Amino acid sequence: MSKMLNESIETIGVALRNGKTTSAALVDEAIENHARRGAKLDAYKSRNPDQFRAEALAADAVFAAEIDLGPLQGIPVSVKDLYGVSGYRTCAGTPAALPDKWETEGPVVKSLRRSLAPISGKTHTVEFAFGGVGTNAHWGTPRNPWDAKAHRVPGGSSAGAGVSLWEGSALLALGSDTAGSVRVPASFTGTVGVKTSFGRWSVDGVVPLSPSLDTTGVLARTVSDAIIAFAVIDPLTDLPGAALLAAFGDVDASDIHIGVCDHFFEECDAGVAEGVEEAIDSLAAAGARVSSIDLPEAAEADEIFLQGGLAAPEFAAFINGEMLDRKATLDPNVAARFDSMEAITAVDYLARRNKLQHLSATLEDRMADVDVVVGPTVPITPPVLDAVADLEGYRTHNMGALRNTRTANMLNLSAVTIPVALDKAGMPVGFQIMAPLDEDERALAVALAFERVLGTARQRMGTPPLCKD
Repeated sequence: MSKMLNESIETIGVALRNGKTTSAALVDEAIENHARRGAKLDAYKSRNPDQFRAEALAADAVFAAEIDLGPLQGIPVSVKDLYGVSGYRTCAGTPAALPDKWETEGPVVKSLRRSLAPISGKTHTVEFAFGGVGTNAHWGTPRNPWDAKAHRVPGGSSAGAGVSLWEGSALLALGSDTAGSVRVPASFTGTVGVKTSFGRWSVDGVVPLSPSLDTTGVLARTVSDAIIAFAVIDPLTDLPGAALLAAFGDVDASDIHIGVCDHFFEECDAGVAEGVEEAIDSLAAAGARVSSIDLPEAAEADEIFLQGGLAAPEFAAFINGEMLDRKATLDPNVAARFDSMEAITAVDYLARRNKLQHLSATLEDRMADVDVVVGPTVPITPPVLDAVADLEGYRTHNMGALRNTRTANMLNLSAVTIPVALDKAGMPVGFQIMAPLDEDERALAVALAFERVLGTARQRMGTPPLCKD
């Protein structure tokens, strides 16, 4: 079987349109890749190969009728098990399926349907998306493919998303991001993660965690692939994928002013800060302007997050209301925090909202002198599963995983993470690019310019040991 799924979405799109391949052939390759690697990686909560093939045949039939529905037509996509998808039950990481209403497809999934993108299955999530490590006490934890000896976590809460991309069963993966749940798994697995601006992409049809912070997003193997997905899904973008990619491609590293904030380089494991610093040096050598920037708002937002932020009380209200019957079976790592979540008063909650709104406004003013702010996406090495087996180990690593990503959610930023290095443990290092609210195009254009200087994950880091044939 040819290795067509190793190519870019742009290249595959050309092959689909000139008859060199078919969506059915791509899906057969994806299913074969899952057969070879799926048992050891465990990316998926549920799969339906017959439906997957049927959707590919539908895409091919439309191609045969000379109808082109856009760059994702015929392209396999995995979907996090928080999204409603017709033909699949939604568990949201819980022990049993949620009520039927959570199978309703929202605008993000509908954009894939309009494009006739076959869905490879629903990937594992942390229960109710409440965690950044990627573990699930009910269904197991996907394995990070970069360590062939030990079971390391994949990052969460979109735990199976990045793993599905390296498995070769999908070319894109839908995730969600409330404090880093797209960017942490992307960083941990050496993939690209896009955290869209709050309110930019709809969260309808997605099981909520924190309505004040929830965003939907996408993981991809390259920035180019992510931009094509953005062009299809984003409701404000008029340009087709190729045109958007070309427009972003006009941005050169020498056009970019990078703000480097020391806050994001603190408490890093061996090789993490060094990998990002090497990437910044390469960008500076390519002409990028680099300056230091102080963001005291990030530290102030951290203090609010460590007290439960907005997500904890909003999640507690959701569980105590609509999901009360699920409270008794919550993951112990979630249940252990529930008393403190319920204890947050309305006065405290409203004070936090007001404070974060103020911090967000001052941060936007402070970032005006640079194009983007950068730093390590996640400061810690993906821990082995045993290190997060007890409550204390879990809490320590969970807070470490979310330390740098939560800023974008709490302070209303858009963000992209790209893979740039391997740390001292041989695990991926993510490079986070943050831009102001509703400047998603800027973040993506800068990420593309950086990728062209630094290379893609395969070019810079190779292939994960568990995904080598």
